[in-house]
Amino acid sequence: MNAEIHSKLSRGVRAVAIFEALKGIIVLCAGFGLFSLVHHDLQAIAERLVRYTNLNPARHYPRVFIEAASRTSDARLRNLAAVALLYAAGRLIEAYGLWRMRPWAEWFAVISGAVYVPIEIYRLWRHATFLGGIVLLVNIFIVACIAYHRWLVRRGKSK
Repeated sequence: MNAEIHSKLSRGVRAVAIFEALKGIIVLCAGFGLFSLVHHDLQAIAERLVRYTNLNPARHYPRVFIEAASRTSDARLRNLAAVALLYAAGRLIEAYGLWRMRPWAEWFAVISGAVYVPIEIYRLWRHATFLGGIVLLVNIFIVACIAYHRWLVRRGKSK
């Protein structure tokens, strides 16, 4: 394999590793944040948040937010936090594997990224947005780059 191409693709895989690690850290923080809300009055917190952001609590979306908070139980918070922590662990493990250029992590990145492509296409078909288009293109680009890197590595090893 051409050393220059391999170097560029390796930098790309490491950039994806950083991106995955950032996603993992953000979701990890969100999970701990959800755990911290257990045994608290979520409706009161939601009402304070709506007032703090100068939103009108009588309007549709702030009212929906406050009502959803009032119906959320501690068990649901724990479940959401656990799912967030599991997702974060997966992202961080993937980031570690990508950083270390492990084949299993590259395949995991290709598969987990490709799973979202049909969903993103469906969302764009239902309601096209510029941001949705960018997300789809970036995801396809990442999946294609890592898959191409895996293909080059396999081809280089088989010769």
